[in-house]
Amino acid sequence: MVSMVTMAVVSVYADDAMQAALVSQLDPGYRLGAEDVLLVSVWKDEQLTREVVVRPDGMFSFPLVGDIQAEDRTVDAIRDDLVKRLTKYIPNANVSVAVTKIVSYKVYIVGRVNKPGEYLVGHYTDVLQALSLAGGLTPFAAENDIKVMRRVKGAQQSIPFRYGDIRKGKDLEQNIILQRGDVVMVP
Repeated sequence: MVSMVTMAVVSVYADDAMQAALVSQLDPGYRLGAEDVLLVSVWKDEQLTREVVVRPDGMFSFPLVGDIQAEDRTVDAIRDDLVKRLTKYIPNANVSVAVTKIVSYKVYIVGRVNKPGEYLVGHYTDVLQALSLAGGLTPFAAENDIKVMRRVKGAQQSIPFRYGDIRKGKDLEQNIILQRGDVVMVP
């Protein structure tokens, strides 16, 4: 007999202290996503110092240069792009770019876990860590039928995860690093 479980996705957002900790540990290779917040400053020009938010289209607007592609790029790449574009207006522009809030790195955990929902996580969160954030499996969870749903170039992928094997120390390579937007489904 199959039972239907209806659940509401619960949003969990990091408080300011947790957000500050995430940003301070930011990997220089971190690739930005929609809703991330950046502080862009041009030395000795207060009018060109501002906080910008990466829009859903992956871009942000900046005075004099227009729209800048930010999604899936590093902070260093964005800074170099800004310097290059500002050079025609400000020779030898000294630009700094810093991430002030990471809001785009979300994973979703649904099904038979104690706290299903949307989780704002730092970089490099694996499946076991995500399940831990969700309070672990319920007693009725099918621990060897867990799937990680991932969208790659518009196509949906299903990646199996066998919790029972991991618990026994087998097939540890299946404990993959989750990517932005992954859904962990626990039947």
